[in-house]
Amino acid sequence: MTEPVAVPLSTYRLQITADFDLDAAAQIVDYLRDLGADWLYLSPLLKAEDGSDHGYDVVDHSLVDPARGGADALGRLAAAAHRAGQGVLVDIVPNHVGVATPRQNSWWWDLLQNGEQSRYAEAFDVDWEFGHGKIRIPVLGDDAPGVGRGELDRLELVDGELAYFDNRYPLAAGTADDGASPAEVHDRQHYELVNWRRADAELNYRRFFAVNSLAGIRVEVPWVFEESHREIARWVQDGLVQGLRVDHPDGLADPAGYLQTLRRATDGAYVLVEKILEGPEQLPSSWATAGTTGYDALADVDRVLVDPAGQPALDALESRLQGDTVAWHDLVYRNKRAVADGILRSEVLRIARLVPSDEDTDTTADAVAELLAWFPVYRSYLPLGSEHLQAAAERATVHRPELGAEIDRLLPLLGDPGHPAAVRFQQTSGMVMAKGVEDRAYYRFGRLTSLNEVGADPDEFAVTVAEFHDRQRTRQAGFPHSMTTLSTHDTKRAEDVRARISVLAEIPAEWEHTLEQLRQAHPLGDAPFENLVWQAIVGAWPASRERLTAYALKAAREAGTSTTWTEPNTEFEAKLGDLVAAATSPGPTHDLIAGVVERLQRPGWSNSLALKVLQLTMPGVPDVYQGSELWETSLVDPDNRRPVDYSRRSELLTRIDNGWLPPIDETGAAKLLVTARALRLRRDRPDLFSRYAPVPAFGAGASHLVAFDRGGAITLATRLPIGLQATGGWEDTTVAVAGRTYVNVLTLERFDGPSLRVADVVARYPVALLVVADDRDRPSTRIGRHA
Repeated sequence: MTEPVAVPLSTYRLQITADFDLDAAAQIVDYLRDLGADWLYLSPLLKAEDGSDHGYDVVDHSLVDPARGGADALGRLAAAAHRAGQGVLVDIVPNHVGVATPRQNSWWWDLLQNGEQSRYAEAFDVDWEFGHGKIRIPVLGDDAPGVGRGELDRLELVDGELAYFDNRYPLAAGTADDGASPAEVHDRQHYELVNWRRADAELNYRRFFAVNSLAGIRVEVPWVFEESHREIARWVQDGLVQGLRVDHPDGLADPAGYLQTLRRATDGAYVLVEKILEGPEQLPSSWATAGTTGYDALADVDRVLVDPAGQPALDALESRLQGDTVAWHDLVYRNKRAVADGILRSEVLRIARLVPSDEDTDTTADAVAELLAWFPVYRSYLPLGSEHLQAAAERATVHRPELGAEIDRLLPLLGDPGHPAAVRFQQTSGMVMAKGVEDRAYYRFGRLTSLNEVGADPDEFAVTVAEFHDRQRTRQAGFPHSMTTLSTHDTKRAEDVRARISVLAEIPAEWEHTLEQLRQAHPLGDAPFENLVWQAIVGAWPASRERLTAYALKAAREAGTSTTWTEPNTEFEAKLGDLVAAATSPGPTHDLIAGVVERLQRPGWSNSLALKVLQLTMPGVPDVYQGSELWETSLVDPDNRRPVDYSRRSELLTRIDNGWLPPIDETGAAKLLVTARALRLRRDRPDLFSRYAPVPAFGAGASHLVAFDRGGAITLATRLPIGLQATGGWEDTTVAVAGRTYVNVLTLERFDGPSLRVADVVARYPVALLVVADDRDRPSTRIGRHA
């Protein structure tokens, strides 16, 4: 692990868009300082496709996006942040560029115009031989019947460009000078416009996942790195930006090499990687990075608040709804294999073409797809991770013994770090995992959907407090500056939605009874999906019909069991719309939902505050996703990119700083208090967060407490609140601390050690954050906004 030059104590993620640009971000710097955020953490800033609200479709690496404010606005924001004592962390996208509108991307335009002779041919990952010297662009609609060459007859020549409706493509020199028809001119180009359905199996350029409009670039080529990172390096060298977040390193040919090059270009700036770790998988310690963006931490915190006693009942319910016993690993295999045979077959065939063979290509592709489907993690980094390839081979051979000989033949090649097939296999395995699991299996498994989160394993139902402590000690020892998070622009359900859904594990019988009523009233004919969508409605409640309809439609199409993106089932989707309408309109369904929410709301709020204080004080650098200092009930994107009301948050923070201890209610102000005071303590007293040690609890309620000492700051958080009340509350439960006087920085109450009664410490809020009272009068521990 490489120690960065400067490390944030916390971050606050902002989605920079045309509607909330860099100047708008500068306007809230004082609020974020008062909140306690140490660094600002910005979404991608380079010039993106016109209208992009996320910025991951970069079209020009040399410009800060004018729509987001431009370079001058970045300078203004950086200056404001630095005056407030804050650093700036920026999300960068090295793996791919946006190509939806070719004219906007000069690299892509030149590639299409000049083909293999283009200077930028080396920058893109194109299999020219497979495309017969052309790059295939899958944009044509289904052929119109009765028209000569189908959709090609719809082409036009407009202002020296080839036009297909609103799409424009360049013309190679001398290809349109003889009066030829547009279709004939098309045939002379270095690209071939093809039907969109052909992308699945016949595409010949590397993409981001299955997104045709995001083309992979080869940053392993020195000049490609230099030209695509020159502006980024300038930000760091000029002191505008102090750290970088690397998007999707798994797509790169050589992530370790890329990070080393980035380290040299930025003089060792703080760098995080958006890396998903599966189960016990650890980030390679040799990488030039401070750690991940925190999905692994999210999974730990969620699961320590889930009641393991609810698993048998929820397992049985899921099996009944599925019509059979459901094994998560089987579901994962089936969906990964379907993706490898479907939307990512182009990638599988590309790997097969890289393997010299006398065998039928279909056999090789079958074996490659089987290995990808059984691969247990997102990818290997050969020679690191070769055991994962071996494990996949063993599982694949057991499952498909007829492929054993071909798999044995492939293993030496796929295990050779220098073989092109091995490089491509590693770039592809993460695509198959992401599309098969995150965007498919997660929507087909409704047991407890708070567990179906990016970077998490839905098969792991809960973790014990002891296991949670073990994982945090590992984090503290290995990657103490890795990010922790609860919500991101990629999460399927925001933190407070998950917190409420997790309560269902404490009352599985009640949920089963309620779900049966809901399903009888609004049958969709897709029982597992019905469970998933009703959990989302309950978890995000109250939410508008518009928001819930958009979520339900996206979830159903991602699941692909009753409707799909490419072949929508209008009858099913109409019934789904009626279901949401019934939930959000006065009537019996609305009343039933309201009753369920009333049952879940207070324990859900308890879970939310526990999630927040654990994440903000555990080892790592805590990130607060925009707006999540109040209740965050967003669902999957784009719902989680909605505008944030910072005026409201600032007003509430002012009241808190004037002595108000807010109740735990719909305003979410109690969460704001917890967030601000935890962030300020981390910022002003980092010495109190230098180690990790569990704090022992004793008494009847001990199992309902997560408590740890970070080196002077002691965190207490309630878990399983319904079970706690059912067994008599805290009663005589105590925690053992030093024989000193402590202040709860959330409430300013004082307690004397060495034995603290938990009932007293968490009387007002279900969480506490304690420091020794001897430090109370130090300026750095004042809790006001200008501490």
